Amino acid sequence: MSAQTEATATKPALPKKIGVLIFPAFEPLDVMGPIEALQTLSWTNKLELCVIAPTLDTVGTALPETGPSVSGPAFGVRLVPTHTFATVPADLDVLIVPGGYGATLPATVAPAAEFVKKTYPGLQYLITVCNGVAIAAAAGVLDRKTATGDKVLWNAITSAAPKVKWVKHARYTVDGNIWTSSGVSAGIDATLAWIKAVFGEERARKTANVMEYEWKDDKSWDPFAYVWAEDIDLNNL
Repeated sequence: MSAQTEATATKPALPKKIGVLIFPAFEPLDVMGPIEALQTLSWTNKLELCVIAPTLDTVGTALPETGPSVSGPAFGVRLVPTHTFATVPADLDVLIVPGGYGATLPATVAPAAEFVKKTYPGLQYLITVCNGVAIAAAAGVLDRKTATGDKVLWNAITSAAPKVKWVKHARYTVDGNIWTSSGVSAGIDATLAWIKAVFGEERARKTANVMEYEWKDDKSWDPFAYVWAEDIDLNNL
């Protein structure tokens, strides 16, 4: 076998099955931003989307009545899961873990973290967005790895996971097969950077241009690390 043939034989196949974890009060853009980029990518590369939740009941982004909303009835959208934790495909390639108010609630974090812990060994890649990184940290998969997360909740996220090598000023980080992003819109930047690493820079640039999105591709710079110098109380906005 030639060196070129051997290299081709050992090179992992491009990922096709993309899973997105959702839970009550997930952050909409944490999910839909990466999905927008991946849907555009799917025009040229075959992809399959799995929307994963504990059950097949619809899952909403609206804040709970006990949450920080003081403006009246909760506002949000709902998604329909395609898979439960028990029925997720065994050959899932990528898992995206969003954040949101729900990711601050222990009743949500515990089962989600257990799912991530169980699923991670079989993945090619794990991508976290915003304070979804807290779920991955609770799963133990970030121990001794570099990571970043939402700057609004930075102190709460990092103090709960002292074994993680936190980088506050990062827009996103890459450590092995784990990608973590800063808050909300940063998930788009991290996803585009992941597309660049896996599918090539030309494809990533075309994806960003089709989205008419100004890609912030400097992973070491996040101005919101300064905007949010201190955590805020989500229950007292």
